[in-house]
Amino acid sequence: MSDVEALIDAHHHVWNLDVRPQPWLDEPGHEPLRHSFSSHALRSAATRSIAGRRLTSTVLVQCITSVPETRDLLALAECDPLIGAVVGWADLTSPAIGDVLDDLRTGPAGRHLRAVRHIVQGESDPHWLQRPDVERGLRAVAERGLGYDVLIRSHQFPQAIRLAERLPELPLVLDHAGKPPLVRRELSDWAHQVRTLAGHPQVRCKVSGLVTEADHEKWTVADMRPVWDVLLSAFGPDRLMFGSDWPVCVLAGGWNRWAAAVEELLDGCSGTEIHAVLAGTATDFYDLTPVPTKEGTPCS
Repeated sequence: MSDVEALIDAHHHVWNLDVRPQPWLDEPGHEPLRHSFSSHALRSAATRSIAGRRLTSTVLVQCITSVPETRDLLALAECDPLIGAVVGWADLTSPAIGDVLDDLRTGPAGRHLRAVRHIVQGESDPHWLQRPDVERGLRAVAERGLGYDVLIRSHQFPQAIRLAERLPELPLVLDHAGKPPLVRRELSDWAHQVRTLAGHPQVRCKVSGLVTEADHEKWTVADMRPVWDVLLSAFGPDRLMFGSDWPVCVLAGGWNRWAAAVEELLDGCSGTEIHAVLAGTATDFYDLTPVPTKEGTPCS
């Protein structure tokens, strides 16, 4: 399949509850997610095409604050040809962060580590990303040529904006569009913050995770369109990337329903713009180059 036919899911997860618990699944409303999800299950779930493209590659993203989980994700990427890159976790506050990142990158599957992420949305400190120890850790990330996935809620945008100002050398991608408050339909402040963050050229944005910020049962494409219009005008298609947030999106319709919505949102875009959102931006940000040794069937 040629690059122009590629479809990259730039944000999904896997977990095996027999190997590693996921405490966040204990939260009310997460009952449908309380079993293991594998990359094989993603293949079975992602059957719909978008603009004539079917899923060809993915970016696998950490779930919990665990270096062992990151090692497992890297090992999975090493043997599964669907997974093109991993966004892992390491303790940014640790004085040994550089050594930990070097160890991950030089390990047997370390070539697949392209970015790191911390679950900032769960931090109560409104200045967490500006803590001196965190900033030191993020500089270590940048020095190693890695990117950083920014996971925040809409009220935490000032942290992300300040991070972009202080570390222009660190490639950033905003996960889930900063979680706009779709249920409340109060998007004006979110839109202003998005446009401010997008003013920093090193920032990209994932068109992902929106359905779980909306009414899980009743959301429509019309609900998504105001968010899409802001993202498109703020970032442009060459700085946006499609992501499913599978299997979390199962809570609000699943992979195929979100894919259908994205195809509808892309209506009116040129072929070049569609390619950017569905493949080009993710390829550039996560350096999704082919890996010849991954030919063959995926690992079990």
